[in-house]
Amino acid sequence: MDMWKGKKYFDDFEIGDKLGPTRARTVTETDIVNFASLTGDWFQLHTDVEFAKKSMFGERIAHGMLVLSIASALAPPYDLAFLAFYGMDRVRFIAPVKIGDTIHVEAEVIDKKEREGNTGTVTLRAYVKNQRDENVTVWDAKVLLAKREKAA
Repeated sequence: MDMWKGKKYFDDFEIGDKLGPTRARTVTETDIVNFASLTGDWFQLHTDVEFAKKSMFGERIAHGMLVLSIASALAPPYDLAFLAFYGMDRVRFIAPVKIGDTIHVEAEVIDKKEREGNTGTVTLRAYVKNQRDENVTVWDAKVLLAKREKAA
C-alpha cells in the first residue's frame, strides 16, 4: 500500500509499513547556488569547480542540508493527519549527491507511540535514494499525528 496517498492517521500505521517511493527530483547547479546564497554556505566543495575536481568526489556535490530540504519537500505531510514535525535523529550522509542526480524518498515505520489525548508519534526511517537506487542520505524522522476519532 502506498502510504503517501490518502489521509493517514496515527491509527493507520504499523511498525514495518513501507512508504513511497515519492516523486523524484533532479538536483541542479542552480539548486546548489541558490542554497549557498540563501544560507551563506559557500564551502568550496559545493561551489568551486577547480577545488571540487581535486576532492575525493572529483566534482561539486550538493550540500547535505540541501538534500534533506529537497527530501522533506518530496515527502510532504499533506495527506497525513499531521500536527507537527517532532524532530530527526541519526542523520547520515552516506553518499554524495552530484549535479544531475535524481533523488526520491522511501521510508519505513520503525516506531509508534501513543500520547495523551488524541495524538501519537510515528517514527519513520527515511531513505533518500538516487537514480541508481543507492541510499545517499538516511535519517529517522518523528511526526506527531492525530488519531482517528472513535465512533460514539
